[in-house]
Amino acid sequence: MGVLSGYRVIELAGIGPGPMCAMLLSDMGADVIRIDRLADAGLGIGMDTKYSLLNRGRRSIALDLKKPEAIEAVLKMVERADALIEGFRPGVTERLGLGPDHCLKRNPKIIYGRMTGWGQEGPMAHAAGHDINYIALSGALHSIGRRGDVPVPPLNLVGDFGGGALYLALGIVAGMLEAQKSGKGQVVDAAMVDGAASLMTATYGMRASGFWNEKRGDNILDTGAHYYEVYETKDGKYVSIGSIEAKFYEELLRLSGLKGVELPRQNDRNAWPAMKDKLKEVFRSKTRDEWCEIMEGSDVCFAPVLSMDEAPHHPHNKHRSTFVDRDGVLQPGPAPRFSRTPSAIQCPPAKPGEHTEAALRDWGFSDSDLANLKSRGAITK
Repeated sequence: MGVLSGYRVIELAGIGPGPMCAMLLSDMGADVIRIDRLADAGLGIGMDTKYSLLNRGRRSIALDLKKPEAIEAVLKMVERADALIEGFRPGVTERLGLGPDHCLKRNPKIIYGRMTGWGQEGPMAHAAGHDINYIALSGALHSIGRRGDVPVPPLNLVGDFGGGALYLALGIVAGMLEAQKSGKGQVVDAAMVDGAASLMTATYGMRASGFWNEKRGDNILDTGAHYYEVYETKDGKYVSIGSIEAKFYEELLRLSGLKGVELPRQNDRNAWPAMKDKLKEVFRSKTRDEWCEIMEGSDVCFAPVLSMDEAPHHPHNKHRSTFVDRDGVLQPGPAPRFSRTPSAIQCPPAKPGEHTEAALRDWGFSDSDLANLKSRGAITK
């Protein structure tokens, strides 16, 4: 019933943003087939397969892409696919015989999604890298951290998943929409450095205006302001405050007990450090739960800082089923929500090659095709 039901996507197995993009498309209803390495068939890689949540929602076939018969099998699938996802370094799929030209020749409407850190061209295109490097080059990492301290990597959320997976998913869906009108496919070059830079658009605007400076922890959204900060509570836990707008700041002062006290103006930057010290003292006077009783649900722009163990059990998250239990594994549910065509987790993560024969049959392969692939060593016997 998902919004992408009826669309077929091929995923050449990779790590990080590619699998997350495929997971998102699958959650929205697309039939995504993951092509794993034959060498990994039947094996769990690293932790138990059921915990590889980025691989949920799709079946896996295992092929030996060093065999020409396996390459031909993928190209046969390409003929019936709407999109393909690959996350290799530039030039790898071309050498395999699965590059954009090969695929578009077999299916002129296919959307060929490429996920890399640095993009398909440029001085660093062929260099190795990870999330931390891509957000470093975009200006994002420099901006994240506290005053006088080193930049702090925000897990791998900004490069891999925000600047990578989400932009690739958007590009693929947009490409499929356009292909319906034009009848022509195209390549989506999703580079994490580009996506991370795009996520910084508003911040670059503030920097150009002079409203944002280059000093970490000295601006409105980077813990420079006392009203956009994390504070420790009496029991050693934390709460988050985001009282940016004047009316929300007034509510912060009222519920914190500072209303009526002579204070500097909210945006007097010279007073921010002193005001932060004052709020530190205030929030240390009560436990996190006590502050939740006072501020949660108000217009302070308040939330407790929850651990990963705590978050699934918060009443709001429980009400919205933000987290779901699938086959005994608690995990984030599909997002965003659709009113008429709801998303769903189609199946648990698959072991590499778990569905080789059944999936290939569903994609038009006959018994003789499968026998030929087995005899040539392209799939397991």
